[in-house]
Amino acid sequence: MEPPMCRPPLAIAIAVVLLPLAHAMTAAAAPSDACDPTGADATAVTRARADIAASCNCTGAATHGDYTRCARTVLQARVDGRRLSVECARFVQRCASHSICGRPNAVTCCRTSANGRTRCRVKRDASRCTTPPGGASCVGLYQSCCDACTATGCAPPPTPSPTPTPGPTPTSCGGLCPGGIQTVFIILMENHNWADVKNNASAPYINGTLLPAAGHGEQYYNAPGIHPSEPNYLWLEAGTSFGVTDDGLPSVHHQSTTQHLVTLLDNAGISWKSYQEDIIGNACPLTGVGNYAPKHNPMVFFDDVTDAGDPQSPTCIAHNRPYTELATDLQNGSVARYNFITPNQCNDMHTICAPQNDQLKQGDDWLSTAIPMIQSSIPYQNNGVILITWDEGEFGSDGPIGMIVLSPFAKVGYSNSTHYTHSSTLRSMQEIFSVTPLLGDAANATDLSDLFTSFP
Repeated sequence: MEPPMCRPPLAIAIAVVLLPLAHAMTAAAAPSDACDPTGADATAVTRARADIAASCNCTGAATHGDYTRCARTVLQARVDGRRLSVECARFVQRCASHSICGRPNAVTCCRTSANGRTRCRVKRDASRCTTPPGGASCVGLYQSCCDACTATGCAPPPTPSPTPTPGPTPTSCGGLCPGGIQTVFIILMENHNWADVKNNASAPYINGTLLPAAGHGEQYYNAPGIHPSEPNYLWLEAGTSFGVTDDGLPSVHHQSTTQHLVTLLDNAGISWKSYQEDIIGNACPLTGVGNYAPKHNPMVFFDDVTDAGDPQSPTCIAHNRPYTELATDLQNGSVARYNFITPNQCNDMHTICAPQNDQLKQGDDWLSTAIPMIQSSIPYQNNGVILITWDEGEFGSDGPIGMIVLSPFAKVGYSNSTHYTHSSTLRSMQEIFSVTPLLGDAANATDLSDLFTSFP
């Protein structure tokens, strides 16, 4: 099958043979012009491609087939959820198929014939990107033939844009990131007032290593009067507790609204993942397993993430991943731009567990392993930020609880007494990623900008 003639990125929906979705990979009999990826369907196509970038590891896929199967799963979920037409799903699948993902050393190759016709092909390596007689050729800068070539040759390097502009990975820009925060890691600990943590001998890593290298807030509180854990996690995601006053399962407290952070990110083409310790990754984590508790994972309470509580929701499974995958994703540069990380209930200071039998020590030890792993990664070094906070104060108290900011942009060794709440964190996320409208109480909150030298 002849690869498509190259046109400007995302402009090859016309006159291409598309692949059917949710069936074997067989060629369609005729091209489809029902998807307009540069016009009426541009937003839907952009979001779908961003979802694939977040969910499918291009550089780390074992084979090209593994990558395209992952892409097809993501697209099927979008079609089933009526967020993408079948025709546009076939177009996006075509982009995944004509890519270098899962093909070590492969390149996109733009070859222009003597009569000025440019086509893109995927070649096994750069040496095979040869020049046709009387024409020209160049190795593309992009992973997919949907983006690699223009009508006259190779597409130029990406510029900051709301569309998915592929580089080596969606979050690793090889030391060339533009100004501003690029990647966020939020780590949620449990049930301790800041007075219990600061200067406590059971937390030597927090006090001896993190605070001297970070900015932190002395007056950061959980959502006012909101307890126990679950409604505070919901608040961090949506700026409201939705009236929830207990730690019930998503089957009880699921929400139909689409007005919450990760859906705003998804709508803007910004990737996200929730890394949860102790989940397995083969199902949507709607119930507890090991020391994982859904009450500490706000994303699984929203119907648009879980496909209305489906344990086999492809969207949910793609975005809610075992914490054990974070190390590989960091190494490969395949983490999302927004990463929500929850240790299990032994490691988040929630439960007394052997052998330490000290909640603070358990969490401090976990952070002493997790933080250096993140800080040594390219996504963090390229204008990343780590936020460490607690869900709520002890024994029904609102706090203050801790907020620690680590970043190349953090005010090192700095603290303030500004009144912050979880609404401040949510507002800061929305400002960093430029997504609106401000959700719930985030509209009334002070952002965390004073803890940074440059924000957002």
